[in-house]
Amino acid sequence: MGFEFVKRIPTTEEIITEYPISKELAKIKQARDAEISAVLTGMSDKFLLIIGPCSADHPDPVLDYVSRLATVQQKVADRLILIPRIYTNKPRTTGDGYKGMMHQPDPEKDPDMVAGLIALRQMHLTSLEQTGLTAADEMLYPENHTYLADLLSYVAIGARSVENQQHRLTVSGIDIPAGMKNPTSGDLTVMLNSVYAAQHGHVFKYQGWQVKTSGNELAHTILRGSVDSQGMSIPNYHYEDLHTLSSLYTERMLQNPACIIDTNHANSNKCYAEQPRIASEVLHSRRLSPEIKNLVKGLMIESYIEEGSQKPGEHIYGKSITDACLGWDDTYRLIMNIADNV
Repeated sequence: MGFEFVKRIPTTEEIITEYPISKELAKIKQARDAEISAVLTGMSDKFLLIIGPCSADHPDPVLDYVSRLATVQQKVADRLILIPRIYTNKPRTTGDGYKGMMHQPDPEKDPDMVAGLIALRQMHLTSLEQTGLTAADEMLYPENHTYLADLLSYVAIGARSVENQQHRLTVSGIDIPAGMKNPTSGDLTVMLNSVYAAQHGHVFKYQGWQVKTSGNELAHTILRGSVDSQGMSIPNYHYEDLHTLSSLYTERMLQNPACIIDTNHANSNKCYAEQPRIASEVLHSRRLSPEIKNLVKGLMIESYIEEGSQKPGEHIYGKSITDACLGWDDTYRLIMNIADNV
């Protein structure tokens, strides 16, 4: 057998007991959840920005970044809801490279998943305590969602996970918005099938139990572009793409039609500096078409303190060690521009 059982992973109950959320913070989360949900159900005309580094690699710069977002949130609170990306799991196409804080709480040391689970919960908890902003994380491992379920206000299902049944069924049992990305192939039917599955109840195995879920009406789509058979990026944020998605939503009669546009990844061909231009085009499409305005509820943006990216070990504070990101100055200008044009 090729498995070496290294150490026991603590249960959700054990870690939450050691690092609990206070009643005051739970009330903040409840209010934030309601505000974000109102956008996705069409009860609020505010616009969502799910924004932050590609991967949350070090607590100090991540908390610094989220604190800056909190200051900006106060300026744009009448128009925008800022949801910091605190992504603690990083999918790797080949399996090589940094896999996120859950695997390596210190990117330059060996994997330690027990320390990683504690570190990611501490970081999300500290961020909420310091800023009042509940965050988003990617559900790379469905079995681990409960370690952060009481802290998060948003989860994303990645392009390589969206076809996986366990991801879809787990989303059907959570009570916060979940964005289902289109797969790397770009097949919108796959993405909408995922939303359909997530919006309906199921019976399945989860964390050693047979569970029954009631469905998540806040499951929605994320357009992130696609990749063709030659590996070339194909964007899907244009006016025509959004009308096509709106029509498909109507045909499928899904609950709460909503879409978030990922301004990076294949939509930008991973050219991070293109994100402001893409955001501007999406906002222009919303102004041209009431149908698109009703569908597109927000943007997903990758940004950090310093622009670009670095290799692990270079130690530039607030610079991504995974995908390249916008720097803070450009991020601030972009947020304010979006607030002026939604």
